[in-house]
Amino acid sequence: MKLGDRTYKNHLDGYNQMDLLLANGPSKRREVFYFGGPNLGAIRIDDFKFQFYQQPWGWPGEKTTTDMPTAAPGAILHVSRRSCGFLRGWLAAIFMGNQALAILFRSKRRSTRAGRRCLRSEVEGPPARIQVIMSFEFGIFLEFPRGAGQTDAEVFTQSFAQVDAAERWGLDVIWIAEVHFLPDRSIASAPLLIASAIATQTRRLKIGIAVQVLPLCHPLRLAEEVATLDHISNGRVILGVGRSSFPHTYEAYGVPYGESRERFAEVLDILRRSWSDERFSFEGRFHNFQNVTIVPRPLQKPYPPLRIAATSADTYRAIGAMGLPVFVAVRLGTFEELGPDIAAYRQAYKLAGHVGQGEVYLRVPIYVGRTETLARADPEQSIMQFYRTLGLQLEGTASRPGVRQREQRAEWGQTLQTISYEDALRNKVIVGTPEFVAMRLRDLTRNLGLNGVLAEVNCGGLLPTEKVLRSLQLMCEEVAPYFR
Repeated sequence: MKLGDRTYKNHLDGYNQMDLLLANGPSKRREVFYFGGPNLGAIRIDDFKFQFYQQPWGWPGEKTTTDMPTAAPGAILHVSRRSCGFLRGWLAAIFMGNQALAILFRSKRRSTRAGRRCLRSEVEGPPARIQVIMSFEFGIFLEFPRGAGQTDAEVFTQSFAQVDAAERWGLDVIWIAEVHFLPDRSIASAPLLIASAIATQTRRLKIGIAVQVLPLCHPLRLAEEVATLDHISNGRVILGVGRSSFPHTYEAYGVPYGESRERFAEVLDILRRSWSDERFSFEGRFHNFQNVTIVPRPLQKPYPPLRIAATSADTYRAIGAMGLPVFVAVRLGTFEELGPDIAAYRQAYKLAGHVGQGEVYLRVPIYVGRTETLARADPEQSIMQFYRTLGLQLEGTASRPGVRQREQRAEWGQTLQTISYEDALRNKVIVGTPEFVAMRLRDLTRNLGLNGVLAEVNCGGLLPTEKVLRSLQLMCEEVAPYFR
């Protein structure tokens, strides 16, 4: 980071850092943040204007003054949570030009002792200017997993307790799965009903569906229910949609899996038109409507945010062409192998004339432990069972009607059944201390251009509740602040 004519650099991790000392208490009109280094200096916020002060021998004065470099409108100068002396906290400033629109400071443990408080800032980018880090979305993927011997009521109580904790600890989004006819795995068969319950017991959390299986839905009924949920939640709904990779649910519902692609596209088209147009008509292969209107109308305009799960390589370009955000995962491949698919998504997004480069959200198992040993040992059995079970399911569906031969399900299934824990740790999951998890996410964000994560905090469903909650708290309080 370059402030005035001085640049303060970190070690060799590509980040520029400086130490800040908060000399004055929070004030609406004036705050001064001192920092140390080869010379002493400060940033002063006076009537929401930032100025940099530098003085080689002593605390800041009025001798040398330069304006803060201009950041992009709406950008965030990120100051991550660190530990230094008696304070643990983080600071972020939201800029519009040289003016700060908001100063955010949160401390995990405030000292009653007067004096200076130590923070460390991290700003990614070349040292010649401020490179700001835009907001990064942290969510958890909640499958309402059933443990051995648990009743349905116990699973609901346990999962809603995680929602309450996420609301308290500052998580951004709860993502609810849709899982059918697997009683030993999950009871999340009605995600919109679950979302409605969550909406009434929370005030801040966004509520996402990940994902609603569109080919199994009646489009008008779904449009009405999502719009209703949008009002109940006061506009906090995000609708993730997809096809699902497993034919057994389609077979139980009496829908041919081979039609899933066409049905998905048709239902998605109807949803968007039903929310955007007061009245509309539609003639398709599977659905026909004349002069219909849905009520209520969505609270968010024109409708709640949509995101689409990419289930195969050829869907990335299709999603990019539609201009919608994409969910990605490493169920079969590795983190590195996501790169070309994401590049294809962004290329299609740009060629279709959409503004920006699209948004990419990674669904990934994450477990955070206080020590490296505990972090690696706690989830091992659960993670390994998950991949073995997934491998068996893939292999078992390879010859089902509607499954394309080029998907190579049998081969992928056999690979997952023999994967080692070391391979999973290296290429498929993020497990470690808060510092390691933050570093791993930072690297993936830098390499893949991620906009957020859907953390699977109990991948495999075998972890006891207390360990899941401890990991979630560490992620919310000691990992997420690095990105805010």
